[in-house]
Amino acid sequence: MQTKFKKSYRFAVRTALYITLYTALIMGVFLYYYYDLKLLYLVLYSIGVFLFSFLVIQFSVERFIYKRVKKIYDDLTLLESANLSKGPITTNMQTLTEEIDKFARDKKIEIETLKVREEYRKEFLGNVSHELKTPLFTVQGYVLTLLDGAINDKDIREKYLHRASKGIERLGYIIKDLDMITKLEVGDLSLNTEVFNIVELVENVFEMLEMKANKKKITLTFDRNYPNPVMVKADKERIQQVLANLVVNSLKYGSEKGTTEISIENLIKNKVIVRVTDNGEGIAKVHLPRLFERFYRVDKSGSRKEGGSGLGLSIVKHIIEAHKEKIYVESEYGVGSEFSFTLEKAE
Repeated sequence: MQTKFKKSYRFAVRTALYITLYTALIMGVFLYYYYDLKLLYLVLYSIGVFLFSFLVIQFSVERFIYKRVKKIYDDLTLLESANLSKGPITTNMQTLTEEIDKFARDKKIEIETLKVREEYRKEFLGNVSHELKTPLFTVQGYVLTLLDGAINDKDIREKYLHRASKGIERLGYIIKDLDMITKLEVGDLSLNTEVFNIVELVENVFEMLEMKANKKKITLTFDRNYPNPVMVKADKERIQQVLANLVVNSLKYGSEKGTTEISIENLIKNKVIVRVTDNGEGIAKVHLPRLFERFYRVDKSGSRKEGGSGLGLSIVKHIIEAHKEKIYVESEYGVGSEFSFTLEKAE
């Protein structure tokens, strides 16, 4: 590839050439009228003038531009002044323009990212406040009612204490799940990696959630028979939590007498993909990009018929990412949803 000639060099060459031609012309006329004009001397003189002019002009331009470029770099913090002084002097204004454009683009992206994060922070704090406030005020209401005299009525006392206990349990879920997500994000939660049969683990999750599924007459099933074990390498307890959260989520939003189906397929040589599919109400596409955010609600009304902390999908995402694996979601509103994640196969 041909190297581009620096614009400052082109400027110096062009200017030196003009000076050389002008002085050579003057010198040629002078020698012609007053001395013997020898072409060799004139050529040597022209070469000398050209080289001298080029060096002086180039040096002056570089120093002139260098001072201003250095100030721009310092002002924009593109480079440290110490690094700039050690490196070669850059006098190509196109390069400088590209650097400044890049700086402007990076700053614009940074500002937009900060705005998004600020918006997310505000929304997150609002969601946390809402999630904590709802059970807290519920518990407070029942306790105050009891203190106002309802405690003397045995039936009301037991009913209100039971409801207050559920509110406290909900608070416990939220705090525990928030703590887990924080540990996953900062890398504080260590994974106990082991080899286990993922088919057996799914069967355990089905047994654990069988009663919950029966309430809505939802069938928990595999897509086919798995006569042979499928061995994977991961944190068994955390993957069970992932499966349980995904199945519970499908039961919450599944249709009466519907189906929640799990399939395990070979993806590539050393990976399997686990799919959790339901034929429930589905999720509109507009919600899919934010589905794994903490407390993000598809239902903007804020009502929550089911229990839980509202952090299930966020925990699922963080656990899978802690395994350096991928999680996917596909859904069509009114048809159903499919959540899938990859795992490493055991050798």
